[in-house]
Amino acid sequence: MLVAKKSTPFFQKLQHQIMSFLYRNDLQKLLPLYSSKWNPHLFGQHYQEHFAPLRNKNLKILEIGVGGYEDPYSGGDSLRMWKQYFPNSMIYGMDIVDKKVLEEDRIKIFQGSQDDEIFLNKVVAETGKFDIIIDDGSHRNDHVIKTFKILFPELNNGGIYVVEDTHTSYIPSYENWSNFCKDDVAPHWTEYGGSLDLYDQKTMMNFFKRLVDCLSHQEFLHPGYTPNYFDKHIVGIHFYRNQVFIYKGDNTAPGNVVENNTLRPEFLKEIGINSLADLGLEFTAIDDPTTL
Repeated sequence: MLVAKKSTPFFQKLQHQIMSFLYRNDLQKLLPLYSSKWNPHLFGQHYQEHFAPLRNKNLKILEIGVGGYEDPYSGGDSLRMWKQYFPNSMIYGMDIVDKKVLEEDRIKIFQGSQDDEIFLNKVVAETGKFDIIIDDGSHRNDHVIKTFKILFPELNNGGIYVVEDTHTSYIPSYENWSNFCKDDVAPHWTEYGGSLDLYDQKTMMNFFKRLVDCLSHQEFLHPGYTPNYFDKHIVGIHFYRNQVFIYKGDNTAPGNVVENNTLRPEFLKEIGINSLADLGLEFTAIDDPTTL
C-alpha cells in the first residue's frame, strides 16, 4: 500500500506562491490562502466586489492590525495578500507590537496604538493621505470609533474605509457581563465594549448606522442645521455580516425639496406660508456624529 508523503515546508511554500499568483486577481480565492481573516470566503467576495475596480491603480493602503499577536516575527499575511492583489500600490501596516521585521518591498509597518491620536497623525504626516483604510485592529468599539473619526478625514476622495469584525458590537462588555454572571473574572472578550442593547450608542454598529443619515443630510427638514464633516464627505455605506465599507467623496449637492434644510420657496408657496416658522413647529436636536 502506497502512502502519500507530506509536503516539505519548501514545497508547501512553493505551492502557496503558485496558488497565490494564479488567484492574484480574485480576492474570493486569494483570501483563503492567507490565514489572516475570519471567514475569508465571506469577506473575500465583498472585498472583490469593492476593490476590483481599483486593483491596478497606484494606491496607498493602510491596514490596522498586522496579526501574530505578541510575537514580533509572526503575522503580516494580510499585508502580503494586499501586496499580491494590488501590484502597483504601497501597503502600510500598523500594530501595537513592533512588527518591523516583517517589512519588505512595498510593505512598511508602523508601531503604535490605533487609540493614540498623536501616533496616527505622525503616520499620516509620513505617508500622506490614504486611498484605502482597513481596520482589523483591536476590534474594541471605542477604538474603532475613535480611529475612524481621526483617519476618515485622511482618506482621499474616492477612497474606501473598511471596518472588519463588527460582531464585537454585540459581545457584552464587563458592565453587562457582571449583571448576569456572578463570576468576578469576566472573559477576555468583554474588553471589546459591546452591548446587549442593539441601540447602545457606544457600539461601532450604532455609530455607523447613525452615519447612514449623513448620506441624505440635504433632505433634513431642520432650519439652521449645520452639516458636519461626515455629512459633507460620506457618499456611500455598505453593510455586510461583520464588515462595513464607507465611501468618501463630495456629498454637498443640493436636496430635492429642501434647500438649506428648509422647504424650497416653491413648496412653501404651495402650502401657503412664507417660512416654516409660520407653522410653529418644534425641531428635535440632531446630534453631531463627529463628536459622539
